[in-house]
Amino acid sequence: MTYARVEASDVDCAVEAALGNGGPAVLAVSGGLDSMVLLTVAASQLSSRARKNVMVATFDHGTGKAAGRAAALVARQAFLSGFVCVTGRASTIGTREEEWRRGRWQFLEQVASKCEANVVTAHNLDDQVETVFMRILRDAGPRGLAGLYAESEIVRPFLNISRGTLASYAHRNNVPFVQDPSNCDRKHLRNRIRLDILPSIMKQNPKFSDELLSLAREAAAWRRSLEDLAGNVGAEAEQDGALRISRLSLKGYDADSLRVLWPALAARASVVMDRRGTQRAAEFTIKGATGGAIQLSGGIEIVMRRDHMLLRRWRSVRQEIRA
Repeated sequence: MTYARVEASDVDCAVEAALGNGGPAVLAVSGGLDSMVLLTVAASQLSSRARKNVMVATFDHGTGKAAGRAAALVARQAFLSGFVCVTGRASTIGTREEEWRRGRWQFLEQVASKCEANVVTAHNLDDQVETVFMRILRDAGPRGLAGLYAESEIVRPFLNISRGTLASYAHRNNVPFVQDPSNCDRKHLRNRIRLDILPSIMKQNPKFSDELLSLAREAAAWRRSLEDLAGNVGAEAEQDGALRISRLSLKGYDADSLRVLWPALAARASVVMDRRGTQRAAEFTIKGATGGAIQLSGGIEIVMRRDHMLLRRWRSVRQEIRA
């Protein structure tokens, strides 16, 4: 890849900058190379006092011996480094990357919530390139194309550091790690992109990764400006997680503007709108009648009230009615 080379010594600086303020943090460590570098650097750069505010969390997906070895390695290295380690294990064994990701993040969010801490991950620059490319394949809009550059409470110290630089650091510092066999399984889209598709494209266009990163930066900047615009719309969260949106504050926006606004508004309720849902929400805002409602994919509905619109999960509403 052609993006600017980052020296391995900058790996230390990146972690120190992310964790040096001494605030509570949960290191998400899988046992793979990238996350074990994160653990190793945190152990070497943080004082014993600072390490007391850092917890290591690892999740065993239950997918085989490698997963068990990885969780055991993390627990052992965390103990030797003076970190408290919490281990989670999947209650059911998934077969798809999305299932693994969902289970892992549910666990990490629970741990971080109890500690009132931010999750720190080892996502790197190559992960961002792959993520943006996957979003393009899935016809994502500008919000999705920001990828890992989107503003988030997740801390990613390695986001501007390549996977190759982390590998060099691991080699020079004898960082132990477990190679997950699933990373070579081409039935998973990300692996096909990483191992086959991107290398093939890069042979024809060596600047392709840089172009994806530039696109992601522009999308992230656009997303931030959109969040500012959405902030001018009267909307507030209800106790049940629904979002109450003033109809008056949406008055005057045309369909194109509403298609831009709705995904940003939905994000406040932790809802991701697809392209069709965004189109329907915009049309309903203009033409919908009081008392009407539309159902969107993902179990979401928008209800039109006299002076506001309500974005909520309609399945839970139906359950409450039956109860």
